[in-house]
Amino acid sequence: MSYIGIYDKTIFFNPVSKYCVLVIKTDDKNIPPNARSTYRHTDHLIRFTAVGYDLPRTDAVKLELDGEWKTDDKYGCQLQVEQWKEIIPPTRDGVYGYLSSGLLKGIGEKTAAAIVDRFGVEALDILENQPERLLEIKGITEDRLKDIKASYAESRMLRDIMTLLSPFQLTPKAAQKIYEHFGPTSLDILKESPFALCQVPGFGFKRIDAIVRKTDRPLNDPMRIRGAIFYALDDSKSKEGHLYLEHEALMKSAFTLLNEKILLPQMRVRHQEIEDELKNMFLCGDVVSERENVYLPRAYELEDETARRISWILMEEPPKISITRTLEEIKRQLGIILSKKQEEAVEMVFLHNLSIITGSPGTGKTTVLKTVLEVYRKLYDTGKILLAAPTGRASRRMAESTGFSQAQTLHSALGLLGEDAENSFQKRKGPLDADLLIVDEFSMSDMWLTKQLFSKIKPGAKILLVGDADQLPSVGAGNVFRELICCGLIPVTVLDEIFRQTKDSLIAHNAKFINEAKTSLYYGNDFVFIKCKTQPEAAAAIQRIYFDEIAKSSIEQVQILSAFRSDGEASAEKLNEVIRERVNPAAEDVAELKAGLRLFRVNDRVMQTKNKGEISNGDVGFIRKICRDASGNDRVLIEFTDDRAVEYGAEDMGTIELAYAMTVHKAMGSEYETVIVPILSAHTILLYRNLVYTAITRAKRRVFLVGQKDVLFMAIHRTKIDKRNTLLGQRIALYHKVLVKKQQDGQVA
Repeated sequence: MSYIGIYDKTIFFNPVSKYCVLVIKTDDKNIPPNARSTYRHTDHLIRFTAVGYDLPRTDAVKLELDGEWKTDDKYGCQLQVEQWKEIIPPTRDGVYGYLSSGLLKGIGEKTAAAIVDRFGVEALDILENQPERLLEIKGITEDRLKDIKASYAESRMLRDIMTLLSPFQLTPKAAQKIYEHFGPTSLDILKESPFALCQVPGFGFKRIDAIVRKTDRPLNDPMRIRGAIFYALDDSKSKEGHLYLEHEALMKSAFTLLNEKILLPQMRVRHQEIEDELKNMFLCGDVVSERENVYLPRAYELEDETARRISWILMEEPPKISITRTLEEIKRQLGIILSKKQEEAVEMVFLHNLSIITGSPGTGKTTVLKTVLEVYRKLYDTGKILLAAPTGRASRRMAESTGFSQAQTLHSALGLLGEDAENSFQKRKGPLDADLLIVDEFSMSDMWLTKQLFSKIKPGAKILLVGDADQLPSVGAGNVFRELICCGLIPVTVLDEIFRQTKDSLIAHNAKFINEAKTSLYYGNDFVFIKCKTQPEAAAAIQRIYFDEIAKSSIEQVQILSAFRSDGEASAEKLNEVIRERVNPAAEDVAELKAGLRLFRVNDRVMQTKNKGEISNGDVGFIRKICRDASGNDRVLIEFTDDRAVEYGAEDMGTIELAYAMTVHKAMGSEYETVIVPILSAHTILLYRNLVYTAITRAKRRVFLVGQKDVLFMAIHRTKIDKRNTLLGQRIALYHKVLVKKQQDGQVA
C-alpha cells in the first residue's frame, strides 16, 4: 500500500549504507493508529516513521511511499519502504523545489532558479526529453550538461532498479553495482529474469533463489539454471581464486545449488537439464569451454590475453651487451660482494627482456635490485626507470630500500581508477614510459592486475619481476607469480642463501625451515612461542605482549596478524576492539564518529581497505581530526604514512577499519619490527604453510607465536600452493611455441 507525505526530520542516517529512519508528515487518515506519533503539532498533520535506503531528506517535494508496516519491540510500528517516487507539484515553486533539492547532482539553487525562469513548469519535460536546451541557460556548458544528463539518467535508472528489485531490499550501492555491470540495459535484463543478478559479483544465488521461488517460476526455469552456473563460476573465482572450473566440478556445484532445499526427488532439476543449458551458454558466448575447463568470458580473456602478450615479449631479442666491467665497477662503488646467484640475477636482466627473481627475506633481493639499478644507469644514462609494487606500503618500502624515490603502486603507474577489478578503468592512454620496469612483491599481483600491466609494456622494455613465491598467493583470482616461474620459458633466479646480516636472525632460518616442511624450529629472544589452548586465553596473552612491545618501540612497529577476520576473541576485529579501548579510550575531549556498525575516534590507528585516489588498499594511518563542516556534514582527517593527510566524508568511512590487528593477507607487502600471530585450532581451516610463512616474514626483528604447537606443526605440513585453477603457464608455452614456428617459417620477424 502507498502513502503520500512530506519529509519532516531525520532520526537516523547511515552515510555508508544510506539506510535512514525518517519522520514523515501526512494528512492520510489510512496511517495505522499504532504507527502515528503521539505528539501534537500545530499543523495538525499525522507523523509516522519510515525506514529504507536513500530516502529523500528534503521537504521540497511530496513523496509517495510504498511499503509494509512492521512492528518492532523497541521502535514500534514503522513503514518499511520498498519503493518510492517524488510527486512534484506542476507549479514554478514545485519544480524549483525539486531541482534545488540536491537530488540531482550538478544543479544547485542558482542554476535551478535560472532553469525555472527560462522554462517555467516545462522544465522537467525539457530535462527528460530535450536536455540539450539547458545550454540556453547561462553557465551551463557542454561538460556541465553531460554531468547533469548522466546524473539524471543514472538516478532514474537506479530508482527503477531498486523499485523492480524491491523484494531484495537493495542498498543504493548494490543498485549502483548492477547498473555498472549491465549499463543502460539493466532494467530489460532484470525484467527477463532476476537470476541475471548472479552475473554481478557479490549477489548470491541462494538469496535470489529464495525470493524468486516464492513466485510461480518453475524450478527448472533455464534462467534459474543459468544463474546457478554463473554463480558457481564466480563464487569459485572470488573464494578459491580459480579462473575456471572443470566441467564435472561445475556440474556438481550447480546441481547442489539448484536442488539443495528441494525435498521431493521428482521436483529436482536433472543433470541433463543443467548440461543442456550449459551447452546453450557455450553457444551464446556466456561461458567459454576449453578442454573440459569452463571459464567466465572475462576470466578467460584475462588469462588468454596476458599469455599472448608475455609470449611476444619472450620473442624479443635485446641487444647483446657485456656488463662484466660495469658490474665490477658498481660493486666497488657500493662496497658490496655478490654471490654467484646474485650476479647471475643481475646479468639475466640485461640478457633478457623479462626475468624473475624470487627468494625469502634475508636472501639479498634488495642488494640485487640496487645493483641492477646502478648498472642500468651506468649503461643507459637516458633510459627511463620505473619501480612499482601492488600496494602503497610495498612501493614505499621499495623506494626506501633502493634509494630510488619514484616507486609507485601499480594502480598509480597504470593510471587505474576505481575501487576494484570489476569497475576500474584506465585513465592512462598508451604504454608505460619505462625502459626498465621493476615490480616488487609480484606474488601479490592477481590475474586482472597482471593483464593491465602487460597491456601497457612498450616494445623493447626490460621487465624484472621480484617476489617470494612461497608467500600467500594474491587475494584476487589466479596464481600468476608461480605460473610464470613454472612455465619454463622465463629466466628465473632463486635466491636461497641467507646472508651475513641475517644469519643470526632466527626469523630467516625458521622461514627456511617452514618452507622445507620442517617443524624443528629455533626459539629464542627473537622467535618466541607462547602456549595457549583457547581463543580467550590467546587473546589475553596477545594483548599483554602487544602492550609490552609498543612500550619498547611504537604502535606503528608492532602488528598483530590473525588468520581470521571476525571469528572469535583472537580474530582481527575482536582484538582491534579491545586493544583500541586500551590504547585510545573514550574521553570527553576526544571526538568520535559512528559510521555504520563501526565507531571511530581521533587518534585511532586505521587502514584503507580499497584503492581510493592517492591512497591504496592496505595503507595505514591515524585519525587526526573528526569535525563537521559548514554544511553540517561529518568530516574525518586521516594522516597516512609520509605525512599524506586525506579528508574523508562520513560516507567514505566504509572503506576504513581499525588496524591494531589485521589479517595476514592485508599485511602482505609490509614489514614491522614485531609481529604477533595467533596459532589456534579454532583457525585450523585457514592455517596453511604459506600463511604461517607469510606472517612470520613480515617481522624484521621479533616474532611471537601464540597458541598450540601441534596446530603450528599441522599448518607447516599443509600446503595449498598450486591448487588454483589457472592455465596461464601452459598458455604462455603454447603461444610461444606457435610464435617460434612462425619465426622459423619466416612469418614473423
